Amino acid sequence: MSIKAPVAKKIPYIHEIHGHQRLDHYHWMKERDAPEVIDYLNQENEYYEQMTAHTNDLKNDLFEEIKSRIKEDDESVPYLYNGYWYFTKMEVGESYPYYYRRKDGSDKVQLLFNVNEMAQGHDFYKLGGINISPNNNLVAYGVDVVGRREYALYVKNIETGEIKADTVIGTTGSSVWANDNHTLFFVRKDPQTLRANKIFKYRLDQKVDDAVVVFEEKEDTYNCFVYKTLSADYIMIKSSSTLSDEICFIPADQPDSNFQVIQERQPELEYSASHYGDHFYIMTNKDGAFNFKVMKTAIETPQMENWVDLIPHDPQSLLEDLDIFKDFMVITDRFNGLNRIRIKSWEGTVDYFLPFTSETYTAYTSANYQFDTELLRYSYNSLTMPPSVIEFNMRTREEKILKTQPIEDPDFNPANYESKRVWATASDGIKVPISLVYKKELKRPDGNPLLQYGYGSYGSTIDPYFSISRLSLLDRGFVFAIAHIRGGEYLGREWYEQGKMFQKMNTFTDFIACSEYLLEHSFAKPGHLYASGGSAGGLLMGAIMNMAPHLYQGILSAVPFVDVVSTMLDDSIPLTTGEYDEWGNPNIKASYDYMLSYSPYDQVKTQAYPNTLVTTGYHDSQVQYWEPAKWVARLRELHTGKQQILFKTDMTSGHSGASGRYDALKEVAIEYAFLLDLESKTAN
Repeated sequence: MSIKAPVAKKIPYIHEIHGHQRLDHYHWMKERDAPEVIDYLNQENEYYEQMTAHTNDLKNDLFEEIKSRIKEDDESVPYLYNGYWYFTKMEVGESYPYYYRRKDGSDKVQLLFNVNEMAQGHDFYKLGGINISPNNNLVAYGVDVVGRREYALYVKNIETGEIKADTVIGTTGSSVWANDNHTLFFVRKDPQTLRANKIFKYRLDQKVDDAVVVFEEKEDTYNCFVYKTLSADYIMIKSSSTLSDEICFIPADQPDSNFQVIQERQPELEYSASHYGDHFYIMTNKDGAFNFKVMKTAIETPQMENWVDLIPHDPQSLLEDLDIFKDFMVITDRFNGLNRIRIKSWEGTVDYFLPFTSETYTAYTSANYQFDTELLRYSYNSLTMPPSVIEFNMRTREEKILKTQPIEDPDFNPANYESKRVWATASDGIKVPISLVYKKELKRPDGNPLLQYGYGSYGSTIDPYFSISRLSLLDRGFVFAIAHIRGGEYLGREWYEQGKMFQKMNTFTDFIACSEYLLEHSFAKPGHLYASGGSAGGLLMGAIMNMAPHLYQGILSAVPFVDVVSTMLDDSIPLTTGEYDEWGNPNIKASYDYMLSYSPYDQVKTQAYPNTLVTTGYHDSQVQYWEPAKWVARLRELHTGKQQILFKTDMTSGHSGASGRYDALKEVAIEYAFLLDLESKTAN
């Protein structure tokens, strides 16, 4: 007996703007918690289960296989912060970490959090924003039990274990202690849009309701957050839109003082601020420095007219991060797509780059909380090498690998895998880089099954990274490819600018050009090419499915942003107005017309689509569940082929998926089983 796919009811709804009408039969799905919506999602989940029941053993085998490679009783590398070493442990069979610390010079270990115990009774549990008071006695932390990234904020006495009765709800989860150990600054979100818009000052002897608003961001395209400088001398409030920033500060010893602005916001002026001595160090795009530069200014005169150049702008390399130490500054940049870490002494006698030779690696500084130190900690991994945490002496240039992620598979050997970078030619002649990895002995001259991944939005760069799960594909003959398409910043800020707003179409045509290159050069075998992307990468998947469905045997689209025009017209939805600089404002006709030309939901047409697995979380705050739900319904309505279109909603999670490590692995197994099942059918 054939299994019939759910057929969503059609209720005509007209969107009208700029004299243009869009007919939307599935607009009714926006009614969150409505019985007919829940029923439809449940029908889709049941259909998914029925259509993939024959792969249940495969899903379980993949899950067990991936889990078997993981050292289940693992421990993180401790880092030193304010006289204590902090680290986490995972125990066999448990989904969440234990958080510990021990005093420097002591062997006595102190348990801060057992998240497994805290998560009992919750389908979803996320601990975040762990923030230790300067006297090391208190810890503030955030908890999300829904998955919408709205955190309840708690304060716990570390010595007694007592949790303060007052709870702050609707926060970002992060907070900052003043140096008096008594005053806490935190950020609340607008309950409707979830925009981080108010910063409060809260004294522990107060009731939560008496917390004082010290900053309110009234412009609906800006979000705000609060942080403390590494020096612990200043508390900073930063308010940002896509292309503009504003920072103000107070001394951390004076929590009741008034915040002073470094530089008032200006259109397209971006900047960040670090502190050292008598100066703020400003990373900014001022004066047309599109790849950013570093400037400095005296704290007494922080306004922009007093900024002076320290590290000049380089049109060939994108400045990404700055770490400040007593004797050194560490500059992280990106040259020709590759991470670089530069060590430079303040007096100018030392200036060199760490030596990296691969073209498919990721390196970044991490957990550097000591100001007066010669030791830099950084992380390194590649498509073939598991992540390592490395301690590097900036003066002697000696380095020590503190830990490399263990792979619990005696047959795993990085030398068995090969990675490389190749360049496709886009439709406008631009060269687009692709990072590839595969198992050497399984690479075939006529091409392999290949999974091509892409994102391409917000300037977010997907660097080549090692994946312990991905081995399950590579060991079965898959090639894995990351298409470094425009819309990210892989090749600098201009790479981002060429993939947003009225140039957004480049993101999609770049990905398609990469697919054609991989087929033409026999990395992918025709009929065996698969594509994957999530969130804005899900938008990418929707666009390429409309534009070039014939190229792909299967598509994985997670939490996809596909109803672009409708979402960007609804300013009550979280994140909408803050993203006008990314996509455009469809209230303006030119932007509306351009967005409509690629919006996956609006561009679904009568044609055969690839096999597709769409996944989402019901509580997603970034891409609401109804976008993929509506999209799947329209795909089913107009799809002319026999390829499967499957839709799975996790009714207990949000944008980031399941919270426990085992549940997260099961999600990967579900996706891999979908691919491998298609591949087995295609091979036969």
